[in-house]
Formats: sequence, structure tokens, C-alpha cells
Amino acid sequence: MTLFRNTRWTGVALAALTFGCSAQPAQPAEAPSAATEPVAAASEAPKPAAATPAKPAAIQKAPYGKLEDKDVDLYTLTNANGLVLKVATYGAIVTEFHVPDKSGKLGDIVLGFENLDGYVKGSPYFGATVGRVANRIRGAKFKLDGKDYKVAANNGQHHLHGGVKGWDKVVWTAEPAETADGPALKLTYVSKDGEEGYPGTVTATAVYTLTNKNEFKVEMSAVTDKPTIVNMAHHTYWNLGGFGSGPITDEELTLFADKYTPGDPMVPTGQIKPVKGTPFDFTVAKPIGKDLKAAGGDPIGFDHNWVVNGDAHAMRPVAKLKDPKSGRVLTLEADQPGVQFYSGNFLDGKTKGKGVNYPQYGGLCLETQKFPNSINIPAWKDEVILKPGQTYKHTMVHRFTTE
Repeated sequence: MTLFRNTRWTGVALAALTFGCSAQPAQPAEAPSAATEPVAAASEAPKPAAATPAKPAAIQKAPYGKLEDKDVDLYTLTNANGLVLKVATYGAIVTEFHVPDKSGKLGDIVLGFENLDGYVKGSPYFGATVGRVANRIRGAKFKLDGKDYKVAANNGQHHLHGGVKGWDKVVWTAEPAETADGPALKLTYVSKDGEEGYPGTVTATAVYTLTNKNEFKVEMSAVTDKPTIVNMAHHTYWNLGGFGSGPITDEELTLFADKYTPGDPMVPTGQIKPVKGTPFDFTVAKPIGKDLKAAGGDPIGFDHNWVVNGDAHAMRPVAKLKDPKSGRVLTLEADQPGVQFYSGNFLDGKTKGKGVNYPQYGGLCLETQKFPNSINIPAWKDEVILKPGQTYKHTMVHRFTTE
């Protein structure tokens, strides 16, 4: 992978860095030896050198708990500008992300829990990389190479985010690295043939890089040993005002998408319609709450796939999100055909994490992806079919600035 060219890996040989050992404070200067040099007067005795605060290690590792006898670790990535990203090996979950506001004050802008138990007991996919197939498959079934497959109906009658135990609920293997762009973490998971009803053994990777340009880069890939379907997505819940700042309804969103894929109500049917004249028109920045009720749904809100303008497989602008109060701005680029904008409709104030109860619309997701239910739409199905010898690739770049 080109990301790790000129990379210095932080393994056992770099344990002092990986485990966050600080530099030792400077030692006081030694007094001259009486045997070789005259003793200076007391008033002229050398003063100890001032100890300077140690800069945080770019990558630190700490235990986060155990799951089914597997160790779960928490990695902390810190870039040259002091931004801090925390990632758990369980679910490849982003647990914290500290980003400056317009006054330079750092704030954690992702929803989550304070410990592993919170994620295991019941998380709405906070911060995870989901798969094998993100989003919904109508009727929890599909046909591939003439064979019918039945997968878990874990979202009413439909299949959602890989099933009962998708990739958000497994322990990934981590390899930290310092790259020219900034600290990075490569996470790998091997999904066995038949897992959650899917054919083929799939080896999936997600590389998270916190660049020194204040970007959170996500690079997903997958290979298989027999034909299968893959559609990975990253599922962080963003709140640019801070995770405990209340609803995101005043945050201003732009989606670089002139069309969307309506569903009945949420699972796409294969139709593609223009957003102009509908509540789904975010081609010009507007507060998320402006047309929220008009979007309908049960519960009310946005949970739809937009068709991103431009070449479906090229890196291009997807979205811009701004919080007027803090001044934080997130711009997103990716190389996928669509983006799911979810406004946190199912949050209901009962989910508690990091000391707060998350209200409805307390966070939002911008999940770049292949179109939902693609395998059941003849015009879309080839997008999600992965065969031996092919590599699934999906790159996202989240860029953080202030205005």
C-alpha cells in the first residue's frame, strides 16, 4: 500500500514510542570534579537545566479490555498540530477525536462511550467500520452466481451493516506506523467463509491516518477467495460542537449531490431522482434542521443515500459540514458512488456515553458507500460483487478547518 512507503513501523523495537514513554527530563549539570578542576564559589555553581515538557508520542497503545479471551487495545494518535484520535481494535472504532475550534480550543467531536463495555452492550455503530456489507439489503436475501443466499434480518425484515455480528463487533489486528503524512494505524480482519451467511473468506483492512494537515484519512480494502459481496463504510457520528453539545440541527450541511436514491421508505428500489425542490436538496448549505420534519420517516429525519456528483470512482468533494458556534468545519472527499447522510433519528436520549445522554439528532453520519441494496438492483449489482484476484478499495479524507 503506497500509504506506508517510507514508513517507520512501531513494533517491539519501538516499544518506547508505541507505548507512549515520555522523554526523560534533563538532568542537573554535574559539579566539576575536585580532583581535576577547582571548585567554583557557591554563588557561581552551575544551575540545573530546566526540564521541558515532553511532546506526546505520535502513537501510544493501552489496554482497553478483553472480549471472548481476546485483548482489545486502544491506540492514541497525535499529529504535529496536537490533534488527537483514539481508536479501539474492537470494531475499528474511533472512540475520541479532539479537534480545535476557532479559538484553538480542542474538543471531542465524536459520539461514543467511555469504555469497552458501552460498545459491547449496545452501540448504534458509534465510530465503527462496518461490513461485510454496510447499509441495508432488502428482504435479507440476495442471489450471486445463480445461488440464493439468506442473511440475518436484523433491521425489521431487512439486513443491516453486516448482520447480527458484523465487523463492528469483532476484534481487528492492529499495526501502528509513523508515516510521512502522520501517525497511522492499519487494522485487519479476516471474515471466514459463511460468516453471517456470506460466501468466501474475506481479508479486510482499514488504515486510519491522522495527517499533519489535520485530516482523518480512512483507506478500506478487501480481497476474497471466492465470489462474494463487499460494501464497507465508516460510521462515526459527528457533532462539530462537541459530543455533548446537543442536537446538530443548527449545523450547516452541503452535499455535492444533485440526485438521491429514494426508498420505501429507506431501502432503495433502483430509482434515482433529482433533489431539486425536495427536502433532500443540500446543494447549497443549509441548517440540517431546516427541512428535517419535511424529510418524513419513522422516526423523522434523514437516513438516505445521495448520488455524489462526478466520476463515481474518483476522489471528489462529497460534503461540507460547518458548526457556526464553534467555527469547526469538516470537508469530506471520497471515491464512492454514494453517501448516506443519517441525522441521528434513532437516538432517543436513552443511550448514555462519556457522561451524557445522547438526544435525538445528537450526532450525524456521512457514510460514503456503494448504493444500498445494490446486489438486488440489476443496474447496480456489479458495484458490490468482489471476485478472487480483485481488490475492493474505498478512500475517505475528512479535512478539519475553522471559519
